[in-house]
Amino acid sequence: MKKLVIYNHGKDSSPWGDKTLVFAKLAKRHGYTVESPDYRQELDPDERVKQLLAMDLSDYDEIVLMGSSMGAYVATVAAETIKPNGLFLLAPAFYLPGYLRTEFNPPAEHTWVIHGWQDDIVPPEHSWRFCKKHQIRLTMLNSDHRLISELPVLAEEFERFLVGLMAL
Repeated sequence: MKKLVIYNHGKDSSPWGDKTLVFAKLAKRHGYTVESPDYRQELDPDERVKQLLAMDLSDYDEIVLMGSSMGAYVATVAAETIKPNGLFLLAPAFYLPGYLRTEFNPPAEHTWVIHGWQDDIVPPEHSWRFCKKHQIRLTMLNSDHRLISELPVLAEEFERFLVGLMAL
């Protein structure tokens, strides 16, 4: 069985930053190939969605979409078409001005959201609103928007997420 994790970076991030490298190491340990598209030339989140949807994913039996901030928005919108086995979202950029979508239909029954209490880019209540509406697991951490100060906790949560996927 071929398994793929696609990490979608945020607006001002790069495809292979610290978080991506940690998640990739964990995913590979669980038998996943890891892709992290480079969106740095495209600032429009909905154009990034089109870039993700243009990837050929036909070789994979299991797909996990992850994303941070704008990348979490991209993963969630694309998930409606890709129908991944799981969504792992960090400080998702939901309900922000300038974003085309304000309603979401996350198809993955295995969706987790993690957000920082001190996030001054995307208000934490946006994740709460999304999670409440869709009855999705929300973990709040004592961190800012990037969540980098909680990287060990993020790694533990992602490990639990992957183990949970295997149990489905």
